[in-house]
Amino acid sequence: MDKYLPLLFLFLCISCSDSEKNNHSVYFAGEIVNPTSEYVVLYKGGKALDSTKLDGNNRFAFQLDSIKDGLYHFNHEPEFQYVYLEHNDSLQLRLNTVDFDESLIFSGTNEGVNNFLLELFLAQEEEEEDMYRSYYDLEPEDFKAQIEVLKNEKLKTLNDLKSETGLSDKAYEIAKASIDYSYYRYMEIYPFEHKRKSGENALHKLPKDFYSYRKDINYNNENLNYLRPYYDFMKSHFGNVSYMACAEKCGLKGKAVGNQLHFNEHKLHVIDSLVKEKELRDNLFRNVAFNYLLKEHNHPENNEIFIDKFQKVSGNNVHIKEIETLYNGIRKIQPSEEVPDIKVIDFNGNEVSLKEVAKNKKAVFYFWSSANKNHYEDIFKRVAALNAEDDDISFIGINVKTDEKNWNGIIQNHRLDPSKQYRSENFKELTETFILIPMNKCIITEDGLIVDAFSNIYSTL
Repeated sequence: MDKYLPLLFLFLCISCSDSEKNNHSVYFAGEIVNPTSEYVVLYKGGKALDSTKLDGNNRFAFQLDSIKDGLYHFNHEPEFQYVYLEHNDSLQLRLNTVDFDESLIFSGTNEGVNNFLLELFLAQEEEEEDMYRSYYDLEPEDFKAQIEVLKNEKLKTLNDLKSETGLSDKAYEIAKASIDYSYYRYMEIYPFEHKRKSGENALHKLPKDFYSYRKDINYNNENLNYLRPYYDFMKSHFGNVSYMACAEKCGLKGKAVGNQLHFNEHKLHVIDSLVKEKELRDNLFRNVAFNYLLKEHNHPENNEIFIDKFQKVSGNNVHIKEIETLYNGIRKIQPSEEVPDIKVIDFNGNEVSLKEVAKNKKAVFYFWSSANKNHYEDIFKRVAALNAEDDDISFIGINVKTDEKNWNGIIQNHRLDPSKQYRSENFKELTETFILIPMNKCIITEDGLIVDAFSNIYSTL
């Protein structure tokens, strides 16, 4: 017997080890009706952890051996949504891409917190409309009181859920933060929206305790970095604080910001002084850089000053390459520059250069994708109206993220001129070259030179 004891002990150790490992594993699966992509990708923050292909029944499954408890998100192009996962979870979902968020439902372990977060997201989308429709008209005291009522209603629902299902501390923290920071954001936005709606010349005077919640703000909670209400609050908060600091020290006195370079330098400084958690810090700095560079695209000399300032406070930013690509891209599509030599595919399957397409004509390049039917149908109607007003301009459509068969079908069904339709097979190159933010943008050219690379198809051309 003695010679078998060591083997028995080893077997028991392995069994215990496997049991412990299984207790930390996570099973996350689901079914997607009317899929818009072959894959589902699971992310933690900005990092893709795993991807899986839908099977013949449009089902997917992730088996994760060990993860950190917390907030994740799954992506099914072009949509994404949160999912909260903990050790030993077995969680399933079902959704229909026709109504992605509205049809999504979770079942299994931690279904309570996941369905609660989803319901919050949908409710707050509706509340956002109410805020702009009527709440921002209220006087400051009334507005704050109304915000407190709405917030407390949701906190009560959350506390009831915790009593019924026994949420973990981390799950409760994330759900509560989703409530708190949504309403904190409304408070940050209020002075500016109230001024806009009331037509007052200056920002309304606020009670001393209007921003009393700010004492509870945590600028460095890594668990919340990718929680949308937390991040959206931070953006609004730093915009507000920067404006108020600039108004106090630089003499704005409730007027609109005239010098965007000066204002965004304030933003960089405030974020630098308050946020130490690197991931949130990097994301906020990236947001400031993108907003500034896209808004001030016609001032290349100021952009250079901004980039120098940015690199001093965030030179090790994980997004620095993306920001520098944007900066360099904007420099290359200034007025009188040549149309970039980007290759696209024409209706007959031939590769051609947009530089050649733009030669010897006045042209407006617009962009569309099959991913958003309402968007491209509105774009086509707008282009038809513009073309009727001025047939001397060639309106040229550039499609992205659509397979050839679907693209051909849309062109034929909407009776578009095939000779003025092209398709890009390199979305990244096209986006970085023409700075496709937003997709309503259009590029006006004449005789192969850029006139305006930042126009909007719905504005006066």
